Amino acid sequence: MESSFKSAGIDHAGLGLAPNALKVLEKRYLKKNEEGDVVETAEELFRRVAGFIAGADRQYGAGQEKVDALTEEFFRAMTGLRFLPNSPTLMNAGRRLGQLSACFVLPVADSMESIFDAVKNAAIIHKSGGGTGFSFSRLRPGGDVVGSTKGVSSGPVSFMTVFDTATEAVKQGGTRRGANMGMLSVTHPDILSFIGCKDVNTKLNNFNISVAITDGFMTALQEDGQYDLVNPRTNKVVKRVSAREVFDSIVDHAWGNGEPGVVFIDRINDSNPTPHIGAIESTNPCGEQPLLPYESCNLGSINLSLMVKDGEVDWDGLAGTVRLAVHFLDNVIEMNKYPLPEIGQMTKANRKIGLGVMGWADMLIKLGLPYDSPKALELAQEVMGFIRRNAMEESHLLAGERGVFSNYKGSAREGFPVRNATVTTIAPTGTLSILAGCSSGIEPLFAVCYVRNVMEGTKLIEVNPLFEEMAKKRGFWSRDLMERIAEAGSIHGFDEIPKDVKQLFVTAHDITPECHIRMQAAFQQNVDNAVSKTVNFPKEASRKDVEDVYLLAYGLGCKGVTVYRDGSREGQVLSTGKKEPVAEPARTEVSKIAPRKRPDSLRGTTRRMYTGCGRIYVTINEDAEGHFFELFTSMGKAGGCAASQSEALGRLISLALRSNISHEEIIKQMKGISCHQQVWGAGGKVLSCSDAIAKALELYHMKDTEGNGNGNGKKKDNGHVYEETMLIGACPECGSSVEHEGGCAVCHNCGFTRCS
Repeated sequence: MESSFKSAGIDHAGLGLAPNALKVLEKRYLKKNEEGDVVETAEELFRRVAGFIAGADRQYGAGQEKVDALTEEFFRAMTGLRFLPNSPTLMNAGRRLGQLSACFVLPVADSMESIFDAVKNAAIIHKSGGGTGFSFSRLRPGGDVVGSTKGVSSGPVSFMTVFDTATEAVKQGGTRRGANMGMLSVTHPDILSFIGCKDVNTKLNNFNISVAITDGFMTALQEDGQYDLVNPRTNKVVKRVSAREVFDSIVDHAWGNGEPGVVFIDRINDSNPTPHIGAIESTNPCGEQPLLPYESCNLGSINLSLMVKDGEVDWDGLAGTVRLAVHFLDNVIEMNKYPLPEIGQMTKANRKIGLGVMGWADMLIKLGLPYDSPKALELAQEVMGFIRRNAMEESHLLAGERGVFSNYKGSAREGFPVRNATVTTIAPTGTLSILAGCSSGIEPLFAVCYVRNVMEGTKLIEVNPLFEEMAKKRGFWSRDLMERIAEAGSIHGFDEIPKDVKQLFVTAHDITPECHIRMQAAFQQNVDNAVSKTVNFPKEASRKDVEDVYLLAYGLGCKGVTVYRDGSREGQVLSTGKKEPVAEPARTEVSKIAPRKRPDSLRGTTRRMYTGCGRIYVTINEDAEGHFFELFTSMGKAGGCAASQSEALGRLISLALRSNISHEEIIKQMKGISCHQQVWGAGGKVLSCSDAIAKALELYHMKDTEGNGNGNGKKKDNGHVYEETMLIGACPECGSSVEHEGGCAVCHNCGFTRCS
């Protein structure tokens, strides 16, 4: 498919952006007109953002000359890919929407009014491009009394489905889908049902979930004792349970599908900068940004891969970039259009910013340090400590010019005047790192060589540029080798690659889970907020391996943990490497099935469905007994590959129906198949022509019918909501595989991310 950059005559020369970065910019960031055509260059985007954010200095007495100079500094930092702000700032700065923050937390109190206020407010935030976190710990447990009606409460998990459905209905600004964090205290009576609430992969797909673990629980666990479950409505103990049994349930489910994560909530509140304002109960969707109710935070990341000069860390360049980034992020607070008045008030009262990093794995490679080496851990502490010191010093200077944050008095910062309650956060940088052409966050490389889909049916071998440079320098480069590495998913089985190179170019699955946690902990020591990172496990990892990581994370001072065992989620498509061969079953003789003959006349219904290829008309006919008999299709636009394939699907489905294969089995096989062109309709997201046909079958034979339920009654189509089945390992937008990193799932082909 030809890029609309070219068709629109837009020139992006001079910025040094990679082709994939340009593709992501076009899809997610650049201005488009009403017809969907790109009407902005990459340079114009960065000038738009730089100029708008620099304009905040006018509020503090800066003249036009100073604003122009600052605009140029911001522009050079972004176009030089040394610093990039979070995606909402790139998308919305200087535009009508104007919402610039990525992270929000909303309160959920124990009343129907509060619950549905939170649903409404979350929808407003998602529409503006943000992600939301909620603690459901204040809701009374399932089975508890409801005072107004004397009925019975359905509990927190039931209400989470309401939030999930609302999120599904909101497409964020046409560019980002809403994401949520759902958190429940380990002391809540419904904790076990919460731990297992995502056992079915089709439910709560718009939520990450985490258990808020207290120090008291960890003490009980270490002593193999019991702890109290407390009804939040009455604040009374309702039961004492074994800490080991609850912990084992957390481990078992995380081993099974990566959720729930754990958040050490008391540790988070120990470093709460404004405890006099309130306790922190939840975080943003990826867990790295603890926030008070109605608080938001804007994030940004420094590209460490560009902070290396002559084989050493460029400390001067890093210091200058940090200070400029803090100035930028503080300005964002002033220029932001907040989605709710309460959010604007709380955000400006605390002025939290979250400066983080990306390109850490690239920096280590340029310095010749293996990711899993003791020296890499030492450097992590040194680099992040340096960043935090410079960030705090810049915040101190801004406080002298602009004043401290409103809630400064009584805060943990009192005694050292600063502008911002927090300054550092390490967030996932999936899309930003694609723009910057560097590794994501503090993660290892996700692959050395991998396959990227550049158009339908065409694949391109992508090679890490540092590895390519090394391979050519050391004399083992060949296109054939790169293709074999991409197929294998690792460089460790190739004798032609020197041992020291293999040690340097490790990927997420090459290092141990213990190394993942130790790296997270090394950064956490100098991060005000928290660190978003995925601890990757091989498929054969045991539950004990997951347990050990949780305990190690707590012991090393981490604020939370997210784990992912490869292949653990049903339907996952592996990102690299071959699947293990499956032995063919022994052949047995089976009787042949003769399909039923078609009578002269049948009755049925034709339904119009919308797909990425256009309208498709699906006709379903029944026999005299009301059983499904045949299905055929017609595309709204005649001819073409899509029309011929849809016709073929109709013929095969008809053959199956006439051979007495149940329509439920047919729906199960076809529903959820994804192609690169997907659309939204009144009933939900249609992933492909196959998916549309399956949904047409499903609608025809819905269970909530009037009549005998076999299709003869009147269908109640209104109110039917499709559940989007997202295969965790496959990108729902382009079909490429996704990688679990930074506590999120990211597609390196098109920039899709499950998290805001």
